[in-house]
Amino acid sequence: SRLGANAILAVSLATAKAAAIHAGKPLYAYLGGAQATGMPVPMMNIINGGAHADNNVDLQEFMILPVGAPSFAEALRYGTEVFHHLKQVLHGRGLATAVGDEGGFAPNLGSNEEALQTILEAIERAGYTPGKDIYLGLDVASSEFFRDGRYQLEGEGKSFDAAGFCDYLAGLVERYPILSIEDGMAEGDWDGWALLTQRLGDKVQLVGDDLFVTNTAILAEGIEKNIANAILIKPNQIGTLGETLAAIRMATDAGYTAVVSHRSGETEDDTIADLAVATTATQIKTGSLCRSDRVAKYNRLLRIEAELGARAQYPGMGAFPRRLKH
Repeated sequence: SRLGANAILAVSLATAKAAAIHAGKPLYAYLGGAQATGMPVPMMNIINGGAHADNNVDLQEFMILPVGAPSFAEALRYGTEVFHHLKQVLHGRGLATAVGDEGGFAPNLGSNEEALQTILEAIERAGYTPGKDIYLGLDVASSEFFRDGRYQLEGEGKSFDAAGFCDYLAGLVERYPILSIEDGMAEGDWDGWALLTQRLGDKVQLVGDDLFVTNTAILAEGIEKNIANAILIKPNQIGTLGETLAAIRMATDAGYTAVVSHRSGETEDDTIADLAVATTATQIKTGSLCRSDRVAKYNRLLRIEAELGARAQYPGMGAFPRRLKH
């Protein structure tokens, strides 16, 4: 209780890596055994807003999910091509192509919907079909704009109560091929989360990040109350590899999906790539297709898939909660 999570995690990961080296195995195989053959679907953050960028976009992350790819390597190619076409689209409109904390572009746009529309244009220009080859994902990070019991979208000049914001998100899901929404309600708004889960829990993946903070006690309460249907896994939120693995197991046992995640402030350490393959986590969230701290994880996953060869399995739509109606 007196040691910080970052200090504890460094020791925990170093111990696991040393044990893997001693056993003569890559980390993913040491942790996951012979069944560690599942590659994660990448959630690629290509437009940044909110606290991750200095622009007027309220929602924090707009992601692409290359669900229709036949392999992780092809999924990475899909995402990279869309990323470069997105830069061309933004440049053609005279918009900024500087990147935010996680490597996504951070232009000033008229609304959150304009960000989605711009990404759809980039997907189509790259030769892919939205809602088939590539879906969209959002990290709403709603705790950042939840004040006095209301959700304040300052960039759009809108204010909602929980029911109204649930309607707002449901409207986006109806109009766009959105497959995943992270932190759709504020971390303390459990009533709002219940509304959102009831409304969208069989349509999209609802990921709890700020809600669950990789904590098994909080996750257990969420499972009991049927809140969300997925958890974001950040090892340095909880402190040790053992606790991280326990959170993933609890989620899987309850039918929740697990998404292994980086942090907005990162290094080139690529352990989370091995963790995603070693466990029942079916997705990885590690930023955009630029910046070495993000690309390091993608490169590690490419190497793992090459090592696994024909045994590597890319889950596609199977990475998401079975209850979804798609």
